[in-house]
Amino acid sequence: MRSSGRDRVLVIMAKAPRPGAVKTRLTSSLSPEAVATLYCCLLDDTLALARSLKLSDVSDVEVAIMCPASDVNELAQLANNEASVVAQQGEGLAAGLTSVFAHFAEGHPRRIIAFNSDSPHLPRSVLEDAFETLAAHDAVVGPTHDGGYYLVGAKASHPTLFAGDGMGTSSALERLLSRARALELSVGFAAPFYDIDVADDLTRLAEELRLAPARAPRTAAWLKEWELATAQLKTGTEEL
Repeated sequence: MRSSGRDRVLVIMAKAPRPGAVKTRLTSSLSPEAVATLYCCLLDDTLALARSLKLSDVSDVEVAIMCPASDVNELAQLANNEASVVAQQGEGLAAGLTSVFAHFAEGHPRRIIAFNSDSPHLPRSVLEDAFETLAAHDAVVGPTHDGGYYLVGAKASHPTLFAGDGMGTSSALERLLSRARALELSVGFAAPFYDIDVADDLTRLAEELRLAPARAPRTAAWLKEWELATAQLKTGTEEL
């Protein structure tokens, strides 16, 4: 039996999809323009995943986007009034995450989950379960296989939880859990998953979406074209 969704907020951490400003680790194998187009697809499918939570029978979730102040107008257009867009205070991901809980926990405690914009293929049940885990803990974390995390939730603002360096590194999860222990917060865990950082992640995602494109349809269509172009380029190189 799931609890009421009236106190639930799912916040997507995002940036405007500008070439050279998003998913920069992918530019070793893709052009900045291609990466920006891919990011648009990932974000669009992530918003669809978030809306599916909002519209489901078992959960009613407020959906929002947290982003740098310079990106608000562009992301508001992309969100098409289907999610509120909030400007973070300060620069960088740590400041963005701190802003999420400072903004959405103000006034009364709610279950708030910050979720990255590049895991639209995550099963909806994982997000549902993360909210339920948060009901019994002070915080919830969704680990990635590379030592980071794709999801973090809390019911109150803890300004020092994301303090310091190490965001986006292989020690990000370890540092977060260390700060949570220092704050004496109980932490529950969502299922481990992966996000899209490097070309190998794209290959894995393409294989999964080839079998189930409905999980992230815009991203699946982009990846299908990417695989076709890659195969044609390889064939042309071999013929030279």
